[in-house]
Amino acid sequence: MRDELFIRGAVPMTKSEVRAVSISKLELAEDSVLYDVGAGTGSVSIEAASFLKKGKVYAIERKEEAISLIKANRERFHAGCLEIVEGTAPKALESLEAPTHVFIGGTSGSMKEVLSLVLQKNPRARIVINVLALESLSEILSWLKENSIAAELVQIQVSRAKEAGGYHLMMGQNPVYVISFGGEGGTLLEV
Repeated sequence: MRDELFIRGAVPMTKSEVRAVSISKLELAEDSVLYDVGAGTGSVSIEAASFLKKGKVYAIERKEEAISLIKANRERFHAGCLEIVEGTAPKALESLEAPTHVFIGGTSGSMKEVLSLVLQKNPRARIVINVLALESLSEILSWLKENSIAAELVQIQVSRAKEAGGYHLMMGQNPVYVISFGGEGGTLLEV
């Protein structure tokens, strides 16, 4: 889905190219139960919901402006299987049904706690995490090592054309690290 289709505001949004890779890495099925933690504008939730004929998407978000945008985007895209959960993770996740899939775009500093809770609920959950900051990447890599979890790590660097006079210049966007692990088809523990 093109970014321009979403109602945006000043809330961060996972851009279309990164969203495409992240959703691909989720390996969703039509009956998946997806948590979108730190849902922002809801772009991942909305696009994932279009794949879920029998599933459910929980968009977890704590910021009021973001919640309003998710509601507006849910209505715009007729995403009936999308439920908005207002609150901060991991507490906001506690009463939800167990996920089969989890996308993490932000945790406000509680990444380890969120991951631990998710894996308590479903040790076979497929998890995809997007991070920009090297400190966040380091924290996740340490957590994976401490828990003997093998993960795939890719970096996405997108450039977009910007017109300058009669020329087009490629303007680099922030690199995004996409970490993915778990799921029904693989093992969580390193052998």
